Amino acid sequence: MTQGFNLAEHVLAAGQEMPDRLALAVVSSTGADRWSYGRLTAAVRGAAAGLLARGLRPGDRVLLRIGNEPAFPVAYLACIAAGLVPVPTSAMLTAREVTKIAAEITHALTIAGPGIALPEGHPAPVLAAAELAAMAGLAPADWNRGDPDRLAYIVYTSGTSGQPRAVMHAHRAILARAMMFDGWYGLTGADRLLHAGAFNWTFTLGTGLMDPWTVGATALIPAEGTAIEQIPLLARRHGATIIAAAPGVFRRMLRADWAPIPSLRHGLTAGERLDPDLRRAWTDRTGTGLHEAMGMSECSTFLSGSPARPAPEGTAGYPQPGRRVAILGDDGAELPPRQPGVLAVHRSDPGLFLGYLGQPEETASKFRGDWFLTGDLAVASDDGAIATLGRADDMMNAGGFRVAPSEVEDVLAPVPGTGDVAVTELPVPGGASIIAAFWTGPADGAALQAAAETGLARYKQPREFIHVDALPRTPTGKINRRALRAAHRKDGG
Repeated sequence: MTQGFNLAEHVLAAGQEMPDRLALAVVSSTGADRWSYGRLTAAVRGAAAGLLARGLRPGDRVLLRIGNEPAFPVAYLACIAAGLVPVPTSAMLTAREVTKIAAEITHALTIAGPGIALPEGHPAPVLAAAELAAMAGLAPADWNRGDPDRLAYIVYTSGTSGQPRAVMHAHRAILARAMMFDGWYGLTGADRLLHAGAFNWTFTLGTGLMDPWTVGATALIPAEGTAIEQIPLLARRHGATIIAAAPGVFRRMLRADWAPIPSLRHGLTAGERLDPDLRRAWTDRTGTGLHEAMGMSECSTFLSGSPARPAPEGTAGYPQPGRRVAILGDDGAELPPRQPGVLAVHRSDPGLFLGYLGQPEETASKFRGDWFLTGDLAVASDDGAIATLGRADDMMNAGGFRVAPSEVEDVLAPVPGTGDVAVTELPVPGGASIIAAFWTGPADGAALQAAAETGLARYKQPREFIHVDALPRTPTGKINRRALRAAHRKDGG
């Protein structure tokens, strides 16, 4: 890795060689807003110049409060191009939540879209996102090059295991994403990748935008307000070769009526564990594969199946080429295949975070020697495929036996009419606990219980089946088991 590096320059380098090529199309049922690589680069470098002209200096932090619009990635890349540190945040956060973030990051500017909650009582000025468009005509800023290990951006964890944390990433993090191109995507410059998420979701930002742009491909993003059921139609109309989305989006697409997509090569999914039945249903419907990746805020994705090496059923896939991944025992030693332990990523991985902002002790606690502990339990097969067993803090204790939620959910999910399903451990009076299953669909609880009795050992079977209208989720769409337990605990706590 050489000195004199800038993440934004790296992302847009391929596009500078072909400025007339289509970089981005914001697609809808009525047409598309098209961005060439020339337009995109001018918008980014012009905005970088405009931000510097406002008196910002390299290293200053910029809070991004922008909705589902192209201004989000433009602002993100413009900050990085200028050596500023963007802090992208979910537009769904409340004023109280974003005020807490503002106190932690001490930012110099907020870039805000209309109608989005802003921090209260913070002195940083606010720039309307709409003003970025006028900056595209400014003389382009020079790329702020430097040490690849310097801070580039800050993202927040989803908070599934506690309070969200500010995760600091280096410019070099973009280099780790190249390991996904063959290890997950099968991505080439000829692809047209349609990501079903919003611009301001980090999954979309990386998989849907940064990665296609790095190889000179075309990113397709549904316009604000597009129904999920319309996505296959848009994919067909715009020649999508890859569709990326969270598993729940694929599930909703499969419920809709749509014609085959001749251009489609395969689908990509991440954000939560892929139900094997959903994967089979997608392949039956489209004739293409659905490839899952597993990652986290601290290290993008590092396990995945791919078109060249699909994940065996029941696993998350293989470590991506160039990644060093291990299963560790309680003593920190690497475990052999077929022995469950904690999934870990080696400290040398270029995608691994720099640390949690202002939390050196918490950062240190996540490492054991040269290994970053992900907090996920997993087991490797003899050929290296890794099956995840759930978060360590989501593991359930049933009569002294440890049970992973996925073991139970994989048996219940195929029951017709189940909808979304999740299981968790609920404390009950007397200090004991039970396994409880929650589902959202029209299926009868007796059908779920029968499936559990047929497919699970007695100690793994839920003792209660609770129908809910919806499962609580984090802003990134993951099932929030902590919230589920808190809402339904039975011990009066």
